[in-house]
This record gives sequence, C-alpha cells and structure tokens, in this order.
Amino acid sequence: MANRAQIPTSNSALIAMIADEDTVTGFLLAGVGNVDLRRKTNYLIVDSKTTVKQIEEAFKEFTSKEDIAIVLISQYVANMIRFLVDSYNKPIPAILEIPSKDHPYDPAHDSVLSRVKYLFSAESVASGRR
Repeated sequence: MANRAQIPTSNSALIAMIADEDTVTGFLLAGVGNVDLRRKTNYLIVDSKTTVKQIEEAFKEFTSKEDIAIVLISQYVANMIRFLVDSYNKPIPAILEIPSKDHPYDPAHDSVLSRVKYLFSAESVASGRR
C-alpha cells in the first residue's frame, strides 16, 4: 500500500471532461466545472472545428495536472486520440470513456475494459482456470 498514488488533500480533486457540448453542459449543470486563476477550465468542448491536436493537448494537460482525479472523455473523442489513451498507464487521474448522445458506447474500444479483460485472462491462465 505504500506505493499507492495519492490525491492531494489540501484541496478537493477535480473531474476534467473532453466531450461534445451536450455532455459537457450536463456535467457543468451538475457542478463539475472549474475555472482557475489563469482562466483555464477543466473541460474541452469538442465540435466539428476542434482539431485532433487540440484534443491531444487537452488530454496531456488534464492528465498532468495534480488536482484532477478523473478525466471523462467521450468514447468517440477517445478514438481520435486512441494511441494516447491506450498508452496512458497512471492510476490518477483515472481515464473513463463515456458514451455521448450521438455516439453509443462500444465496449470493444474501451481501454479500461480491455485492460481488465487482459488481467482476468492472465489471472485465469496463471491459476490454471479457463
């Protein structure tokens, strides 16, 4: 347990979002939004004008900030930067792929679910179960 990643406790941890306007708006209405002193937000609204580079930069920024505990990303947006999402391996912030109104959830593309399946298949092989 000594190697467990810790979330800073001096302030509350935030949830960051990278998603379409409707999804982000819903979470903002629920009180998830934050604007820091430099006028930086904890969300990126992805629309048809948003470039892949902007999504990559937001993902890298959110995953490197110490005050963010969870990054919620729409699955269709995660597919645009799949190489970054799949290569991310830190426990905090946790990356959770969520469905959006226009794009249904596909478990075959979920990086967390694929890692869990891999762990359970490796566990069953190691213990002799199948």
